[in-house]
This record gives sequence, structure tokens and C-alpha cells, in this order.
Amino acid sequence: QLQASGGGLVQAGGSLRLSCAASGRTISVYNMAWFRQAPGKEREFVAGGTWDDGTTYYADSVKGRFTISRDNAKNTVNLQMSSLKPEDTAVYYCAADGGRYWDTNPVKYDYWGQGTQVTVSS
Repeated sequence: QLQASGGGLVQAGGSLRLSCAASGRTISVYNMAWFRQAPGKEREFVAGGTWDDGTTYYADSVKGRFTISRDNAKNTVNLQMSSLKPEDTAVYYCAADGGRYWDTNPVKYDYWGQGTQVTVSS
């Protein structure tokens, strides 16, 4: 089970830190990622990292502003979001992929958190 938290309302230019806590399984053997979905849009990849060597990946739209990190000891994955823009407004989901290779396709992910709302006002 994945539990996402940390969303909220913030002004443009502000920061938020999302957390995803896993229970019942260890994240150390999963590729972990954050996705987001805005109203009327498809779910899109935001940031993620591999389980084996910790390589991180970012969508071009968030590169340089968002940072993903994982703490295997605490079984959590965090997403630090800075310089937020109104277009970052969405429901953010954390997800775990037990596959062997890295993938940003949400259909490849096995487990999902419930989502946390991020709203950025202009």
C-alpha cells in the first residue's frame, strides 16, 4: 500500500514537498515514480528513479524544479517541488513498478497511492 501526502494550495513560485509512504512491502526493489493528472488530461509522468542504481528521471516540464528522493530505510519516496507554476496544478500519485526495466508508462506500474491534490495559484 502506498500513501501519498503533502499536497496543498500554494502561490506560484512557492514550494511543496510530497511524501509517499509504503507499507506491506519494501520499496527498495521497486522502481518508484510520481505521476500527475490534471482535470481533463491524461495521467503523466513527473519524476522517478530506479531501484537498482538510483538513477533519476524527470519530465522536461519539471526538470530543474522538482527533485525526487527515496529513503529505503524509512520506506518513503519524496518529491520536492520548487518554483511551482499554475500548470503544475494536478492530483499527484506515487507509484511502484516491479518490472526489471525503467518505464514511464503508467500502465506498467503495479501499485498506486491514492493521490494528493496540488493547487498552484497565480
